[in-house]
Amino acid sequence: MTDPDPDLGALAGLLEALDLTNTGASASEDIFIAPSQWTPGGRVFGGQVLAQSLIAAGRTVPEDRPVHSMHGYFLRPGDAKKEITFSVDRIHDGRSFTTRRTQASQDGKPILSMIASFQTEDQGLEHQATMPAGLPDPETLPSTADVLAGIDHPVALFWSTRRAFDIRHVESPIYFEASGERVPHQAVWMRAVGTLPDDPTLHRAALAYASDYSILESSLRAHGVAWGTPGLKAASLDHAMWWHRFGRVDEWMLYVQESPNAIGGRGLSLGRIYSRDGVLLASVAQEGTIRVPSAA
Repeated sequence: MTDPDPDLGALAGLLEALDLTNTGASASEDIFIAPSQWTPGGRVFGGQVLAQSLIAAGRTVPEDRPVHSMHGYFLRPGDAKKEITFSVDRIHDGRSFTTRRTQASQDGKPILSMIASFQTEDQGLEHQATMPAGLPDPETLPSTADVLAGIDHPVALFWSTRRAFDIRHVESPIYFEASGERVPHQAVWMRAVGTLPDDPTLHRAALAYASDYSILESSLRAHGVAWGTPGLKAASLDHAMWWHRFGRVDEWMLYVQESPNAIGGRGLSLGRIYSRDGVLLASVAQEGTIRVPSAA
C-alpha cells in the first residue's frame, strides 16, 4: 500500500478513510478494509479508527436503526502507513436493538476492539443538560491556524492545515504552552472544514472522530501541561460515546469537557457535545495514559 497523499484535502482525506471496502463475509463475520490518514508521527489517529469501526458495524445494520452507544478499547498503536482490517461480529439482532462487535486489526493483531448498539427510533421520557450560557461565539475566537501561524514545526503545520475539523478553544489552547488558570475543564467549538454528504451514519461516525481530538485536554489543563511539553506521553486507553440526538458535524458544535479524576498515570475526561442552538447531541467519556517526566 502506498502512503496516503499528504496534499489530499483534510476533509477529502477523512471521507476517503471512512469509505470502507467490503471484502466479503465468513460464517461469523463481515470483513471490511480501509486506509489510514497520514499523521506526522506515523500513528493512526484514535478518532479515525473509532469512526471506521462504527461505519463497518453500521454497514451490517438496517438503516432505520442508528447507533446510540459504543464502547471501545485501544489495544495497540496503529501504523498510519498500513490499511486496517475491520471484522464485524453480528452479536445480536432484537426487535428494537442490534448489537455489533468490531475488531480493527493490522498485521493480524487487534488495535481496537469496540461494541456498538443500534436502536430503532422510539418514544419515551426526555430531558437534557443545559448548554453553558455566556460563552463567546466561534467566529470571535481564533482558529488553530491563527494560533499556530508562523510556527515552522511539522506537528503545528499538521494541526493547523491538515485536520478535517476547525477547532476553536474558548479558553486559550494548550498546544505548546498551557497559560491561564489551572482548572480541570474547558470548552471548544468545532465543525468540519467543509460540507459533508447528508448521510446520517457518516455524520455520527464523524462526530466520534472529532470527539477524540481534545477530550484529554481537561486533564492536562488541570496541571498546566501542554501537548508540547518535552517528554509528555499521552494516549487514549478507551472511549465511550452515547448519541442522543442527530446533528450535522459541518455546523458549529460546542464540546464541553471536564476531568473528574487523574491518578496512576491515567486521566479520566467527560464531555458533552451541543449543537449551536443548545441541543445535546452526544456524551463522551475517555480515559487515557498521561505520563509527564516530572511526575514520573
